[in-house]
Amino acid sequence: MIGIFDSGLGGLSVLAAIARALPRADITYVADTAHVPYGPRDDAFIRSRVLAIGQLLVERGCSLIVVACNTATVAAVSALREALPGIPVVGVEPGVKPAAASTRSGRIAVLATELTARSERLAQLIAAHAGGVTVDVLACPGWATRVETLRLGEPGFAAEFTAEARRHLEATLAAGCDRVVLGCTHYAFLAEHLAPLVAGRAELVDVAEAVARQCERLAGPAAEGTGRLTLLATARPERLEQALVAFGLAHLAPRLTGPGACVDERAATT
Repeated sequence: MIGIFDSGLGGLSVLAAIARALPRADITYVADTAHVPYGPRDDAFIRSRVLAIGQLLVERGCSLIVVACNTATVAAVSALREALPGIPVVGVEPGVKPAAASTRSGRIAVLATELTARSERLAQLIAAHAGGVTVDVLACPGWATRVETLRLGEPGFAAEFTAEARRHLEATLAAGCDRVVLGCTHYAFLAEHLAPLVAGRAELVDVAEAVARQCERLAGPAAEGTGRLTLLATARPERLEQALVAFGLAHLAPRLTGPGACVDERAATT
């Protein structure tokens, strides 16, 4: 079984890519919705959540774990790997490397949560893979929370968010940025609003498909199951099924083992 977790609903974008790549894999998804968003929180708090949920997934039979959250990966993926020797752990990091490798203008932007934007790990990624490229790191407070509201299809949302995003991206696009990295899994669900803003000037870079390919390489026996999908949350589990509809992922519903359920209490407390 493959275990996937995120602070909330954003990791469903990674889940969808993995489900496409490994249609027979049994998957358990945990949303830490009692503590979303992770972006404004400190490293120690996030590390405690990652370790608790990672342990829970192993106890539920997962032999491959995906940290489908850029912020959690930055803060705690190394600690999780140390805590779970023998269990492959796949993190999700901003796609700095592919963006830097494909830019023609020599300028890219990274959209990220506050914690990811100021993290040493992001600085390391930029130093390692974008040494000859100008990188604009743009913290996007509140964007993940917008996705969590499930209001993306409501009247007025598109105009409101587009106006905010245009202000956010205006300077970097004017300076010649031609690759915009979605540095949070939540932002994949904002891509339809971001794409028109960058059309003809830049391309959006998401790493969900690359993460799915990594899972294909590491899954082993976990790739061969019955295609079951279990959704768990630390609060308001019913929102997970609502999110499948809101995010255009209703095709995954037939794989559900049942309605979303509250996760084990040990992962709901720090």
